[in-house]
Amino acid sequence: MAIILLLSVTSANAQIKNSKTETVKIYGNCDMCKSKIETSGTLKKTAKVEWNKDSKMATLTYDSTKTSQDEILKRIALAGYDSDKFLAPDATYDALHGCCQYEREAKLAVSTEMKSETATTENHVNHANHSDTSAAKQQVDTKLKVVFDTYFLLKDALVKTDGKAAATVAKEVLTALNAVKMEELAMDVHMIWMKEMKSLMAGAKNISETQDIKRQREIFIPLSKSMYELIKVAKYETPVYLQFCPMANDGKGANWLSKENEVKNPYYGSQMMTCGKTVETIQ
Repeated sequence: MAIILLLSVTSANAQIKNSKTETVKIYGNCDMCKSKIETSGTLKKTAKVEWNKDSKMATLTYDSTKTSQDEILKRIALAGYDSDKFLAPDATYDALHGCCQYEREAKLAVSTEMKSETATTENHVNHANHSDTSAAKQQVDTKLKVVFDTYFLLKDALVKTDGKAAATVAKEVLTALNAVKMEELAMDVHMIWMKEMKSLMAGAKNISETQDIKRQREIFIPLSKSMYELIKVAKYETPVYLQFCPMANDGKGANWLSKENEVKNPYYGSQMMTCGKTVETIQ
C-alpha cells in the first residue's frame, strides 16, 4: 500500500511541472466532502488536491508558476469548505448537505465574486487604487452604522416602554444585520461578527415577534451583550457608553449601550429611569 501511494504521488507530481507540495487543514466531514474538496481544488496539469476526512488534512500539489496555495484554498472555500486561511460564503456553506455541515471557526471570508486565479487578476487585487479601498471601507462602515443606529432606536423604544414600537424597530435591526456583508469586514471585526451574528439576529427576530415589553426587555439583555462585543472592535462615529443597572435581570444586573452618557434605563423606563451608571466609554 505504501509503495502504491508513493507511486501515485510521484505520478501526480510528474504530471505537474514546477510542482510544489504543501499540507494544509481543510474542514469537512465525509466522503461527499472529500469529493467536493478535491474536485474544486484540482486543476488539470496545474493543481491536485488529496484530502483525508479523518485528519482533515489536505495535500496540495501544484505548479508554483501558475497558481498558489491561496488560489487553491479560495476555490475550495467557494465550494463551501473552510480552511485555516479562508472562510466559505455563508450561503454556500448553508447549501451543503446536512452531513457536510462541519463545525465552523472564524476566518477570512472569500468573496463570491472571485473570477479567476490568473496572475493578472491577482495583480489587480494587490494594486487596487486608494479610492477603491476607501470606498469599500466606507461601505462597510455605513452598514455597521445602520446596525448600531437601529439598536439605539430599539433601546429608546424600551426606555419609553413602547412594546409596539420596539417590535417595529427590531425588524429594522434585523434588516440592517442581514445587509452586512461579512466578506467586506476588517479581519478583527469579521471574527467578532462570525461569533456574535447568530445571537444578534435571534435577539432582533425574537423582539420583533412580540409586543410584550417584559419579554422584549429580557431578550434585550443578550442582544446588548453581543452588540457590545461588535461595537468594541467596529467602533462608532461618536463615543458610545456601556451602562449598567444592578436591579435588572432579577437583581443579577444587565448592561446596555447608549449614545448619551445620561442614564435612561431601558429595563425599567419611567419606573426607574435613572437607575444605573456608565461603566465604560467606547471611543
